Amino acid sequence: MNAAAGVTAFPWDEVMAMGLGLLRLPPKEFWAMTPIEFERASRPFSQRRQAAPARADLTTLMRAFPDQHAGG
Repeated sequence: MNAAAGVTAFPWDEVMAMGLGLLRLPPKEFWAMTPIEFERASRPFSQRRQAAPARADLTTLMRAFPDQHAGG
């Protein structure tokens, strides 16, 4: 990061590892993608995941939707 300008370098290593390694995109397809196409393709693997529900929320859901057991 260039602290004086407040600029962070683009994470090419991570993007290329995701596109070419994890998504296994052919290089021609990887380099032809728009940034939004790449974001959508890689979203399921993103580290920005939604937080787990709080215990109180889970308890409320369990009361609203109890498990139904066979024969009962």
